[in-house]
Amino acid sequence: MKFKVCGLFNEENINKVAELNPDYIGQIFWEKSVRYVNNVSPKLKKEIKKTGVFFNSKIDEVFDRINEHNLACVQLHGEESPQYCENIIDRGTQVIKSFRIDDDFDFSVLKNYEKYCDLFLFDSKSKLPGGTGKSFNWKNLKKYKLKKEFFISGGIGLHSIESLIELFKMDLPVYGVDVNSKFEDKNYLKKTDELKTFIEILKYEIYNR
Repeated sequence: MKFKVCGLFNEENINKVAELNPDYIGQIFWEKSVRYVNNVSPKLKKEIKKTGVFFNSKIDEVFDRINEHNLACVQLHGEESPQYCENIIDRGTQVIKSFRIDDDFDFSVLKNYEKYCDLFLFDSKSKLPGGTGKSFNWKNLKKYKLKKEFFISGGIGLHSIESLIELFKMDLPVYGVDVNSKFEDKNYLKKTDELKTFIEILKYEIYNR
């Protein structure tokens, strides 16, 4: 199981989170976000995939950011097309395509993206593209019939551990957990002590039950 910590924009905070050895660290390149990364570009050990999160950006801007920030992965959180995803994959960068889920979400649309991204990410539907601290009804994932692995996201915190354990029992291709706002202080900085506890407990529960 993989762990992705998203919404990091402060270099000192990023370095502290990196000490926990998450598999992915996400930095948001959507300027309207309170977690906008600006020009912060810390060096991470190669085991941690530095991920740029974009929302309906022009593809040339994505390519520029990949080069400027040495991004190993791109997360697309808008209405980007399968062809858009394919163009990035063809450049050798991993692509995570995000989808915002509610009770009416049509999972059949995912078939069009299956060949053109490495992973899916399922988040809660809202007016804002992520970081809302709200979860969607994970039982809706029973409608998911593809084999493509995915991250689960949306309002995940320490309180979510038992629900995550139940999710992993659903025989779905869950690749990992993506966390953000539930581990933040009032300045949107990640609380590393709580993150450490979350990762340790969840790993123990998943691999020892």
